[in-house]
This record gives sequence, structure tokens and C-alpha cells, in this order.
Amino acid sequence: MATEDDDYDAWISAVSDQDNTHEMFVRFNRIFLVCMYSVTCIFGVSGNSLVLIILIFYEKVKVLSDIFLVSLAVADLCFLCTLPFWAYSAADEWIFYTLPCKVIRGLYTVNLYGSMLTLTCITIDRYFAIVQATKAHVNQPKRRVWGTAVCVSVWVLSLAFAMPQFIFSTEVQYDKKICYAKYPSKHAHMFTEITQMVLGFFCPIVVMIIFYSIIVKTLFKAKGFHKHKSLQIIFAIVVTFIFTQTPYNLLKIIRAMDKYVLLDNTFDYGLVITEAIAYLHSCLNPVLYFFIGVKFRKNLAKILKKFGCVKHQQAIKQWQTTEEDGSKTGTDTHNVEETSIYPL
Repeated sequence: MATEDDDYDAWISAVSDQDNTHEMFVRFNRIFLVCMYSVTCIFGVSGNSLVLIILIFYEKVKVLSDIFLVSLAVADLCFLCTLPFWAYSAADEWIFYTLPCKVIRGLYTVNLYGSMLTLTCITIDRYFAIVQATKAHVNQPKRRVWGTAVCVSVWVLSLAFAMPQFIFSTEVQYDKKICYAKYPSKHAHMFTEITQMVLGFFCPIVVMIIFYSIIVKTLFKAKGFHKHKSLQIIFAIVVTFIFTQTPYNLLKIIRAMDKYVLLDNTFDYGLVITEAIAYLHSCLNPVLYFFIGVKFRKNLAKILKKFGCVKHQQAIKQWQTTEEDGSKTGTDTHNVEETSIYPL
């Protein structure tokens, strides 16, 4: 027969296990998040800064694709600049008070929207540059004007949808100080989460799949050296986007629909890990959208030559040889010529 002492011992044991589990989770956050945020920030800031330097000072932002890439790099940089604050918060606690909490969470959301919507614009721009190559070439001045207007609209829309973060984010004291969005009701929270997921994930991924499918179909009909490289890059873009963004967004849906799931320790770990993976997209964007392009290699070669990087001279010659071979192997079809010029 169980006694009151036995019940008390069982309760103490359960509380102790809970405390140990929580302590393990806090320790995991300190190590994992600080490392992931630091790596993402260092590589992301370096890559996106290099993109901006080349686009602004070497390319002079001549074509519409350059405008979108500048917008994407700026969005990623603004987001990456918030990561040191989150890294410190994960390592210790939030010490930056409520106003910086509002600003940093707001900037994070603005640039989340800005980055994802810009990726969507880049996809549509590539459709016109490859599938509608003749029209795109003729209407280049108009496309640049419209592209600039679209970029401005993307940032205005991103700012509008980030307003809940600016308004409801606050510093709260639990076992330690944290910065999070404290919504007035569950319905407001669900509406914000669903809006973010629809605009920041589902709409971009649907547009990317549809338009890139048409682009792939067009490239299959073309003949030439550049077709295979273009297909590989498109596949890498879509797979990377799905791999980095899908897990976190699915868990966000579950969290918005069922708050009791937060009591599950496995879900907590999953949310933290998938969020860190989603953030990696900001430092992968330069690789996917710019670094592997012919124009980047040419301008990077100029920078290395300018600063006298002797170690890289062999690599520069190899890049130039590859580009020359690629131009010799190209075909006479107009679509392939446009594709090879376009910075895939």
C-alpha cells in the first residue's frame, strides 16, 4: 500500500527529472545555437558583403537581375546582423531591454519577408530571361524600371507584415530574461504565424516550382554546354530552399495549432535545430545565386589580381580557361545564348 511518503518521493523524483531535462536543453541551446549562429553570421556576412562589393563597384548594377541580387544581399545582411544578439541571448539571457527587442525581432521579420519575396522575384525574372529571352532583351529598360518598383514594393510589404513583431515583441522574465512576441490573443498569434508561413514559405515555393519547371522544360529543348550546368544550378536552388525551409515551417504550423506540443522535449529540440537550419539559407544564397556565375568568377579574379594574391593565379587561369571553353562549346540557339549570358 502506497504511503504519503512514497507519493512525495515520486513527486520529488518527477520534479528532479524535469529540472534535469530543462538544464540539458538549456545547455544544448548554449552550445548548438551559439555555434550555428556564429558560423552562419561569419560566412553569411562575408559572402553577402562580397556580393554587394562586386555588384556595386564592378558590375555597376547594370541589369534587372543585379537589382534583385542587391536587394537579396541587403535583406540577408540585415538579418545576419541580428544573429549576434540571439547568440548572446542563447548563451546567457536577453540583456538588451524591450526597445532593442522590438527593433531586432522586427528587423528579423522584415528581412525574412524581404529575402523570400526577393527569391520569388528572381525566379520570375529568370523565367523571362530564359523562356521569353527575345522579349526580355528588347524590353530591358522597362524591365529595370518595373524591377526597381517591385523591389520597393517588396520592402514596403515586408515592413507592413512585420508590424506585429515591432508592436508585440517585449522582454519577459521567466527563469531568465527572453525576447519574444507576446500577442494579445491566441487568434492574433495564429493569424500572424499563418500569414508569415503563407507569404514567407508556401507562396515562394509554389512560384519557384512552377516557374523553374517551365525553365527546365525550355532548357531540355535547347542544346549546348550551358544547359547541363543551368539544370544543376536550378535543381540545387529548389532542393536547398525546400531542405532548409520546410522542416521549420512545418513545426511552426504545429506550434501555432497546438501549444501543448511545447511541453514535449523532443519538439523543443526539433524546433531549435530546424530554425538554425532555416537560418543557414542566408549564407547559402550568395553561393546559389551568385558565386557560381561566370560574372562573379571574372570579377573575383580581378579582385584577387588587384590585391596581388599570387596563390590564386593558377585558379584565375583555370577559371578563364573554363569560360573560354564554355563559350566555344555554346550553340547557335538564341535561348541558350541568353541562358549562358544570364548569371545562373
